[in-house]
Amino acid sequence: MPEIAFHKGEFVPLKDASVGVMTHALHYGTAVFEGIRGNWNEEDETTYIFRLKEHYERLLSGCKLMRIKVPYTVEELCNITKELVEKCEYNQDVYIRPLAYKGAERVAYLDLSKLEDDGFTIVVVPLGDYLDTEKAVNCCTSSYRRMEDYIIPPHLKISGLYVNSILAKTEAIVAGFDEAILLNQQGRVSEGTGENIFIYRNGKLSTPPLIDNLLPGITRDCVVDIVKNELGFDVEERSIPRSELYLADEIFLTGTAAHVQGVGSVDNHEIGDGQMGPLTRQIQSLYFDIVTGRNIKYSHWCTKA
Repeated sequence: MPEIAFHKGEFVPLKDASVGVMTHALHYGTAVFEGIRGNWNEEDETTYIFRLKEHYERLLSGCKLMRIKVPYTVEELCNITKELVEKCEYNQDVYIRPLAYKGAERVAYLDLSKLEDDGFTIVVVPLGDYLDTEKAVNCCTSSYRRMEDYIIPPHLKISGLYVNSILAKTEAIVAGFDEAILLNQQGRVSEGTGENIFIYRNGKLSTPPLIDNLLPGITRDCVVDIVKNELGFDVEERSIPRSELYLADEIFLTGTAAHVQGVGSVDNHEIGDGQMGPLTRQIQSLYFDIVTGRNIKYSHWCTKA
């Protein structure tokens, strides 16, 4: 199986896609990334890359903020990615990681506006379930708080920001949980360490608003669309206090890596019967059919590779 990356404008062996130890992004997190799923469909032996265009639109927004110049349009990035996935020949689910970064080999220098030699790389790796989508996971609320926009903008995938998620995730795992839920500075629910969050209570499905410092997730957007068009009701965006998590009938997480993931408990408070709820399973089933190209109604969200 060929291991290939797109690096410095060329398709190269993955082992040759490297940067120097003086690279600015390595020292300061001055990079922007995306996580994109390629979902393998065994029936037609095709990889379906999900919402490729939207991922690159978000990446270029992050690059604008971080003053990183990427010499490609969204359409060109989509074509490069499709070709890379084809070259890698993985007959399984894959995770696609584009990374745009400050490639200047310079330290003790904090002015982005004068740093040149911006870099861009895409790698593809096999990835099955990030969390166990067959069962509900157990979560805790983290002692770490989600970043405010005036600290580091949380609405973009800036590499340095993810130290916040990594500390929260590690804290949760060491304490015996599967995942952490971060609150914002005001104590309201924000998101998981790599997922958005939805709660179902008293017949209503809700998710925190962007103002509560969460990433505007592409999977989050998909679920809102699916619920409205396939199930016939709307998702309410509203601030959610931590205590309301404990009273929910169902909770689920959404993200490119995590897909749609049920939650069985939060802070050792059982959610529903502690299993994945019926609404969560229904949404998860609809979502998997869409991302693997089995629902032609949503074929515009999928890129064949």
